Amino acid sequence: MAKQDDNARPLKVAIVGTGNVGATYAYALVLSGLVAEIVLINRDQEVATGEAMDLTHATSLASSTRVSAGTYADCKDAVVTVLTAGVPQGDKASRLKLVAQNGEVFQSIVPPVIEHNPEGLLLIATNPVDVLTYAAWKISGLDASKVIGSGTVLDTARLRSLLAARLSLDPHSVDAFVIGEHGDSQVPVWSLANIGGTPLAKAGSTARGRLKKSDLTSIAKQTRTAGRAVAGRKGATYYGVAASLVRITQAIVRDERSVLTVSTVIERKKNLSGVALSMPAVIGRHGIERILYPPLNDAETRDLHRSAATVRKTIRQLSLA
Repeated sequence: MAKQDDNARPLKVAIVGTGNVGATYAYALVLSGLVAEIVLINRDQEVATGEAMDLTHATSLASSTRVSAGTYADCKDAVVTVLTAGVPQGDKASRLKLVAQNGEVFQSIVPPVIEHNPEGLLLIATNPVDVLTYAAWKISGLDASKVIGSGTVLDTARLRSLLAARLSLDPHSVDAFVIGEHGDSQVPVWSLANIGGTPLAKAGSTARGRLKKSDLTSIAKQTRTAGRAVAGRKGATYYGVAASLVRITQAIVRDERSVLTVSTVIERKKNLSGVALSMPAVIGRHGIERILYPPLNDAETRDLHRSAATVRKTIRQLSLA
């Protein structure tokens, strides 16, 4: 019997963890209409069932997506399984300090996902996302191209939004990105930032005057600390990361081959190998098709190497075979 074409199957996404991020992502995914089926998996089955019921009530107003609560067995045939389960960060803790607790969570949730769906992709949202993307890769045994972290997709969106506000522009018109750790050692790539193809150094002029180095420093700090700033006011961040997950999901299910700054395991690159970091990567139906290495200036290269060293040091705290 001929093998069924993957593109002919109704698209299904499984979500492990129905806390703030998982539930918000599920809601945004329902509104997007990108997939035919969403399965919610949670340690507390009643919570997953309640979320599924609530989302199902919304589908008649949004899309025909089927939403249900399930078990790990229901990950079977999911094009992507999204891992959002874990201890939340809060407003004071560094993402890297969550590693021990959430590392244990991943030791318990990744194996049953892979048992039932060895062919699907893994999309990681739990923090520290770079460290846990690496952990998921090691635990799952999957090819690195099939394990994707949400990485700095949200940081890049924050950077573009802040820069656009300073320049009185639509964020979609700003081409700038953040690489490295999704955390304190992240690297905004100012040397390649541009507006309509014009380098930021030439295009960055407004009625308030030309952008100064102090402006860029302030924008970089706001980008780096945005998560804690939001969590300090409302307890957690979830809309931005949910939107980032939907954007990555869209690139996968539509086979877009979009370039997004996702976290990915880097295996053969001097000073970067042995970690998962965010780099611009081409994303399609089968995961990461290739990683791009933009031409950084010397300072950005040093900062990226330092970011890699920070993540690598934290990875060593995990007990991974």
